[in-house]
Formats: sequence, structure tokens, C-alpha cells
Amino acid sequence: MTHSDPKRPLRVLQLTDPHLTAQSGGALLGVNTRDSLAAVIDEVLKVHGQPDLVLATGDISQDASVEAYRYFGEQLQAFDCPSLWIAGNHDDTPVMNAIAAEFQADQRQWTQGGWHFVMLDSSVHGKVFGELSEQELTHLNNALSEHTELPTMVCLHHHPVDIHSDWMDKIGLKTREAFWRIIDKHLQVKVVLWGHIHQELHQQRNGVQLLATPSTCIQFTAGASDFSVEPRAPGYRWIELTPSGTISTEVRRATRFEFELDENSSGY
Repeated sequence: MTHSDPKRPLRVLQLTDPHLTAQSGGALLGVNTRDSLAAVIDEVLKVHGQPDLVLATGDISQDASVEAYRYFGEQLQAFDCPSLWIAGNHDDTPVMNAIAAEFQADQRQWTQGGWHFVMLDSSVHGKVFGELSEQELTHLNNALSEHTELPTMVCLHHHPVDIHSDWMDKIGLKTREAFWRIIDKHLQVKVVLWGHIHQELHQQRNGVQLLATPSTCIQFTAGASDFSVEPRAPGYRWIELTPSGTISTEVRRATRFEFELDENSSGY
């Protein structure tokens, strides 16, 4: 599938960690997660307009409810483009995938605008940390082997590098050595994109851009040893990609969204 104007970059929107619940009043540490998602979507449309593709990188639901996933899919209809969803530690992969399929958002690979997108499920049922099963690692290797000619973005929920935050580094991706062995073999991988850490991160590793993004609800404090949140506005990442493999990206926040954050919580 291609977007309509080949002369401009492919416009990709990352939304991550909405933590939606079945109830319209559902809140996380005092923040109504439906309201914060709505504020982020409004900001996207006001600042950037329509994307060509939406990547939802996990923890779509806090309670793994059908209602939360369906609500998310309905809100994404503000965007006239495809979306791809992957599971986080709060999600239930089979439940999420069933609803994602209703919105044609369950594709594990996608090509658009001269790029290849590979979606991974790093969730482990009942656990907060992430792992890539042998099946997921095989999917990654096979997908990358199929499209060696296209610049590629690999998406997962859990962070595959340490982020210098003790409590979060314990709940990152446990199978990172196997993950990087595969990535390092495939030189067309330009970007690894994830969620989970509820904060902005932009690093490089062997020429690969490593990108993480604020949550559409609450934000974790960067560099914190123990669980800590900070009263920063919900946000998103906007990425523009050209077929030659160039990338430009920015994080924006819905700074007009007003909320009262419970900063004394010991977890989420």
C-alpha cells in the first residue's frame, strides 16, 4: 500500500501506552486516560494534520478489556489511515488481536511509502518485563530476510536497551541479546521503536535510531531509581520517512491538557 503523494515523506504517528479501561471514567494515577488520549489526538490534528500510518506500541488497555480496545479503535477513526497495534505488559494479546482485526490493525508486517514495518509482541502473560519467544524471533528474522531492499522500522513494547533507570531496567526486554543478534545481521534496519518507558528517548546504536515516546497518559521520571512520575503533559511521536531511508522525528505534548497527577503513588 502506498500513500497518495510520492513526493512527500511518509508521515507516521506513534501513540503508546494509553492504558484505557472499559469505563469512561477510568483513570491512572488521577489522569483520565480517555481524556488524555483525546487531547493527544487533537494535538496531532492541530499541529501535523493527518498521518499516513499510526503505530500503537502497547499497553493500549490497562484492564485488557474488549471495551477498551474497541474504544481505542474508534478513536483512531479520527485518522484516515491504517494502524498497527502491538501488545504491552498490561494487554491480553489474543483479546487485543481479536479487536485489532476488526479495525484491520493486526498486521505483523507492513510496507508503505518505501518502508517496511515489523511488529513484535514482547509481552509475557502475567509479567511486567518483556521477552521475545522463539516464534517472535523467527518472525523477526524471516520478516527482515524477506525485504532486505527496504529501509525498515522494528516496533515492540519493551525497551531493548538500558535507560539508566533502575526500576525500569528490571522490567525491560529480557531477550535483548537474541534480538540484537538478528537486528545486527540486517543492515536495512534504520529504526527500533518502543513504548513502555513513558518518556522520550532518542539514541543510536550501530547506526540504528533508537526511539521511545511519552505515554498518552502519565509520564515516568527519566533516570529515576525507584518508581516515580512527573507532571508532564501526555504526548506522541511524529516521524517522517523517505524511501531513501532518511528519518526526521519529533515528540510533542498536549500541553493544554489539564490534569491532577497523583505523584505519591508507588506503582501503576
